[in-house]
Amino acid sequence: METGKSSVIVSKKPTPTPKSIIHQKFGSTAVYRVEEIQDYTQNGCPGLCISQKGPCLYRCTLTLPECSIVSDICKRKKDAEQSAAEKAIEKLGINPNKDNPTPEEAWGQLVNRLSYLFSDEFLSSVHPVSGHLRAALQREGHLNGFVPVSAIAVYDAKICSLCKYIKPEVESNILLVMELIHRAAEKLGGSMLFSEDHLSLKKLNAYPPETMQSLLKSESGMGESIPIEVIRIPSSLKKTVEPMILNASVNGYYLDVIACELGLRDASKVLISRTLGRASSEMRLYYCIPNAKTLSQLSQCHTNQTGQLEGAFNVRASYLCGQDICGDAILASLGYTWRSIDLFHEAVSLRTYYRLLASKIPRGIYKLSREAIIAAELPAVFTIRSNWKGSFPKEILTVFCRQHRLSEPIFLCNSFESQPALQGSPDSGGDKTNGNDQPTVPIVEYKCVVKILSKCQDLIIQCSPKQSYKKEADAIETVALKVLSWLNLFFVILDLSAETVTSASKELDILIYPQHFLKEFATCLSVHYQFQSIGTQSRSFLAYDYMNQQNNKLVDKVSSVKIGGRDSGVTPSTGALVCISYSISLVAKGECTKEYIESSEEFEFEIGCGAVLPLLEAAVTQMSAGQSAWINMELPPDEFILAAAGDSDTIVTLLSTGTCFLECVVTLLRVTVPLEDRMEQALFKPPLSKQRVEYALQHIRQSCAASLVDLGCGSGSLLDSLLDYPSSLERIAGVDLSHKGLARAAKILHTKLNASMDTEPSINKVESAVLFYGSITNFDSRLRGFDIATCLEVIEHMEEDEACIFGNVVLSTFCPRILIVSTPNYEYNPILQRSTLQSPEEERDENQACKFRNHDHKFEWTREQFGHWATDLALKYNYSVEFSGVGGDGDKEPGFASQIGVFRKKDEEFLITDAAESYEVVWEWNRSSNS
Repeated sequence: METGKSSVIVSKKPTPTPKSIIHQKFGSTAVYRVEEIQDYTQNGCPGLCISQKGPCLYRCTLTLPECSIVSDICKRKKDAEQSAAEKAIEKLGINPNKDNPTPEEAWGQLVNRLSYLFSDEFLSSVHPVSGHLRAALQREGHLNGFVPVSAIAVYDAKICSLCKYIKPEVESNILLVMELIHRAAEKLGGSMLFSEDHLSLKKLNAYPPETMQSLLKSESGMGESIPIEVIRIPSSLKKTVEPMILNASVNGYYLDVIACELGLRDASKVLISRTLGRASSEMRLYYCIPNAKTLSQLSQCHTNQTGQLEGAFNVRASYLCGQDICGDAILASLGYTWRSIDLFHEAVSLRTYYRLLASKIPRGIYKLSREAIIAAELPAVFTIRSNWKGSFPKEILTVFCRQHRLSEPIFLCNSFESQPALQGSPDSGGDKTNGNDQPTVPIVEYKCVVKILSKCQDLIIQCSPKQSYKKEADAIETVALKVLSWLNLFFVILDLSAETVTSASKELDILIYPQHFLKEFATCLSVHYQFQSIGTQSRSFLAYDYMNQQNNKLVDKVSSVKIGGRDSGVTPSTGALVCISYSISLVAKGECTKEYIESSEEFEFEIGCGAVLPLLEAAVTQMSAGQSAWINMELPPDEFILAAAGDSDTIVTLLSTGTCFLECVVTLLRVTVPLEDRMEQALFKPPLSKQRVEYALQHIRQSCAASLVDLGCGSGSLLDSLLDYPSSLERIAGVDLSHKGLARAAKILHTKLNASMDTEPSINKVESAVLFYGSITNFDSRLRGFDIATCLEVIEHMEEDEACIFGNVVLSTFCPRILIVSTPNYEYNPILQRSTLQSPEEERDENQACKFRNHDHKFEWTREQFGHWATDLALKYNYSVEFSGVGGDGDKEPGFASQIGVFRKKDEEFLITDAAESYEVVWEWNRSSNS
């Protein structure tokens, strides 16, 4: 039943406080001084003038480079500071809550602002533009005192804001800003000189002598050359990005040095990009201004440059900053800031450049948040928040949109009430009561839709999952992860056709608008394509299955992993939180060259959600705590290797040979078992999982069965246990959808079966064993007619309708003589949850996190629901069914912790079905061929 409740969630930063706005603009140069003011009041008696001391009040003086502001009188120190900051941003015209000026008002404010920037007062302030002004006064010859218009356009936020009110399109065209500054300067013709040839501005009247003397005194003895590491990005993709040294001086003009490196005659021909990287960074791209005679021609050229300047278009630099850049570019972190009058500078390395590239990719954003560029991978599923490591999907998607100059993602959440009822059960359409005629509390669930739009508000991507979730946060994070998973396909494959875009998106409930999508991401193709290492990935793929195929086809590769150390018996399983230490190196084949890339002393991730390299996770699942493994892996895209490694010429040289691989040494430090296992182990001895296996083994021995198939065998725990005891089984099989689980099962079974051949007499009679990869909701004639089939704690990982399909397929086509099915008893969960609580404060969160025993469970049935499901199936396919369980007492409330149904076929008739082989054989063993 719909509740009508919905919400729109836009990923926006919270409104900044006045103090945070001042800090962003002025940094440490904003100084707050709070003074205490005593409140003296009369005692209220007529004729007396005796003052009494009242409560303390506070007043704050905020000192900025440009002015000083005094706050109102406030009752708290914090309020006084905020008051001073609020008055300051209002005085400076940067109050975000102030009404937007009209274009005519903005023109007047622009002229006034430009006049202020060239005033005597402003020259001595701490401001990026004042730094350029002081440096310009040190320029020699006819350029003395001239400041490039491009520097003013970039470094004064107030001017940029005013220009947007005059012409909104200036946000994507710095040349339009420069043109508007020129026009404003013409209105100040009596005090300002504009050089059309040099695109620079100069104050006509000289600064006062005392100001100049102070300037010269503060910069005396600071003319030494400063070597600064920068990166040169050629416009041609055929040329490599290279590090270089920029020799600047503190009291010289660094833009002239950059202009020289770009082959330009002076700084006025240098354009400056937005800042890149973190918010506090001064890293920018510096590049050449297009060839044109006037600013008006330049702005037109910029607007139409796609056709005119195609040969000089710098794809890599443009992709990094989201602005169109022509010619070579220099990536550097230097300039004048709000923090000091001195020239700021820090090194920019190749590693920095490649980390910027990695931050443009969803999985790269996640890798950076985990500080594991090589080892980590964006998880394939969203698990419980306590187990998720690194940035959350919603945060990653928001960062991705900002990186690509898209609008903030819009999340549309709807809540609705649902009444859980088993399909086909008698009470599914009746009154809302349980078996005790008590009213059933409706469950509130959430669905979320996310929309990604361009800056022009063109819809690019819309994801509308069919699944609902118990928590609004889970619905939001899951839908965000679906979009990120699809975007990863694009950045891995790159050469996606429109047909592939459509087919891949359907699997994830995503609607793509190819025309708008490819328009926004056109430059991604040429930039990232060059970093795909040869042979690491196939260019052909089948839509969404591509990632699963790459992650799961590990059976052969896992066998080459070398594991050493004593087996402690503490092994990870799906859902376990493991902690490892690892070190990854780049190794050249056939040579002794090895270069360190990345390492971590403690790195946590959850097994089964795909949060690390597939081969690394597959190796860890075969280890026990304390063991180490040595793994050889193929190369990821080169950009990740260079983003992880330090600047080393050897790394680049090794990669260019094309004969390298990664060597990973990993040690499993500790294992935190899944919450479901922790709950069961805390309450049951032996653990509930072992009791389930023992229950199945007892029935297998009593049945005298000759053949058994384990449906959903996982890592082979039941099949493994079978081989430890004498039985009548001659043929065993297992089916599962996890290649990693099957790989572990194959390793265990292969070792035990081969060992049994060396004992006389053999502990078991097994003649053949086989493991299949496939879904147990699909029919495969090779599994027809087994004596006994088991399905322990599997169906709850399906959707409820799939569990019904499973029952139909097994009993109508596989037709085992006996079928044993176990599943959690939902009514027992409160007892399990209380057994793991440490304190009363923990109870609320723990109950919320563990409504189901495992985050991967799609449902958990009560005894009544399980009974309806099993009874209906038995009647339909001529089976009898008896109910039992393990854990707890079936004669007392709330019954067994794990409820079990044992189906027995009433006759030996089989339905005639066609031969079908829908499963893939991943491992097979035969006693005669292994003798």
